[in-house]
Amino acid sequence: MKRISLLLILFTFLSCSKTPEPIKYGTDMCHFCKMTIVTKTHAAQMVTGKGKQYKFDAIECMIRFLNDKQELILDSNLLITDYTSPGTMINAKTASYVISEAVSSPMGANLTGFSSFEQAKKAINNSSADYYDWDGIFKKLN
Repeated sequence: MKRISLLLILFTFLSCSKTPEPIKYGTDMCHFCKMTIVTKTHAAQMVTGKGKQYKFDAIECMIRFLNDKQELILDSNLLITDYTSPGTMINAKTASYVISEAVSSPMGANLTGFSSFEQAKKAINNSSADYYDWDGIFKKLN
């Protein structure tokens, strides 16, 4: 009986992990638009406080999904792909964002994420580029 109780407690803690599962590119579907996630430079992911996984084919899909779900923003692990390191997920709330026609994104918002403002400026430095932090890009798209 003690073993069963211990296993149940362990399972409960493991099932509530905010650790993201790897995205299976070419197989996983976007939770918002239902398209297959194929682009390793623009994917996003959210893991709720209870461990529920949401995967998105573009940063704009995650932001639009979160539009009326403010409580999820506070309690979830929000991740985006660092454009300069395809497939590598970074904290969405501390990332820098660029909207520029120089780089198209899967859903057409031309939104790209970077781990820092300096990396964003280095990668996309043209007069038509607009730079944002998390709060700014959230307001811009919603």
